[in-house]
Amino acid sequence: MTQQFDSLYDLMEAFPDEQSAIDHLRAIRWGENDERAYCPHCGSTRVNHFKDRKNHKCGDCRKRFSIKVGTIFEDSKIPLRKWFMAIWMITSHKKGIASTQLAKDIKITQKSAWFVLHRLRHAARTRSFNAPMEGTSEIDSTFIGGKEKNKHADKRKPGSQGGANKEVVLGIKNRDGELRMQVIDSETMRVIRPIFHENVTKGSNIMTDEHKAFTGLWRDYNHHRVNHSKGEYVRHYTIHTNSIESVWALLKRQIIGIHHWVSPKHLSRYVDEMSRRMNRADMAEGERMNNLFTSVEGRLRYKEMIA
Repeated sequence: MTQQFDSLYDLMEAFPDEQSAIDHLRAIRWGENDERAYCPHCGSTRVNHFKDRKNHKCGDCRKRFSIKVGTIFEDSKIPLRKWFMAIWMITSHKKGIASTQLAKDIKITQKSAWFVLHRLRHAARTRSFNAPMEGTSEIDSTFIGGKEKNKHADKRKPGSQGGANKEVVLGIKNRDGELRMQVIDSETMRVIRPIFHENVTKGSNIMTDEHKAFTGLWRDYNHHRVNHSKGEYVRHYTIHTNSIESVWALLKRQIIGIHHWVSPKHLSRYVDEMSRRMNRADMAEGERMNNLFTSVEGRLRYKEMIA
C-alpha cells in the first residue's frame, strides 16, 4: 500500500531502508499487486519478479530490469531514499530549493544535486494543457533577467532597459484556481493571441493591463482592462490582475532569492516547476509528493541537459 506522510520526518520513518522506497515506487507505477506491470524494453505485460524484490525479467524479450528503468531515476547511483527527500523539498518548499542547499541536505555533490533537480523539473513539465478554461481569468506577462545597472560595465547592453534582451513569461491565472505559464518568444499580439484561444474559452471574462498586445480581445472575450500606467490597479473590486501579479512576485523571489540566476535555456523548467507546485497547493504534503511520482516516466540524460 502506498504511504502517506505529513513531514520530512514522517517520510524518513515511512521509508527506513532502500527496499521500502523501491516498494513504494513500484506500487505507484504498477499498482499494489503489480497489475499494471510491463517491460520497459518491449512493452510486454509478461513480467517475472525475482525474490529479491529489486529485479524483474520480461517473459518475451528476456531482458532484466529494475523498477527505475524508463524513469527519471534510471542509471542513477543516488539511493531512492535521497531522491524521495529531494522530491519532498521541491514539492513542499514554496520557492523550491537551490542545488547547493540540496547537496548539503542530502549529502551529494552540487553537480549531482543540480541534475537531480532538473530531472524532477523534467517530471513536473507541462506536457499539454487541458481543455480551455472558463470563468474569469487574469492574463499578464513579465520579464525575467537582471537589471542592466547591476551588471558589470562590460556586460551591459545598449538599449536594454525595460524588457529588451530579457526573457518573457506569459501567465494565465484562472480565478477558480488553475495557473498556466509558459516562456514565449516575444510580447506581441501575434504570439499571445493563439495562446489565449488555446487556453481560455471564447466568451469568458478576462482581465489584463493596458498593454497593446491585448488590444482587440474584446472581439472574442468579455475583456476588462486596468491602466497601470495611470495608477489604476483595481476597479469595482473585481476588475484587477492582482492574482497573476502575485504569481510573478513569487516566481521572481524564487529566482532571485533561491537560485540567484537561471539561464534562458532552462527557464521553462523552473516555470513548469512552480506552476505544478501552485496548482497542487491544496493537496496534502504526501499527496503532492505522490502526485509527482505519477509523472516520472521518461529518462533524461545529462548530455541532453547540457547540450
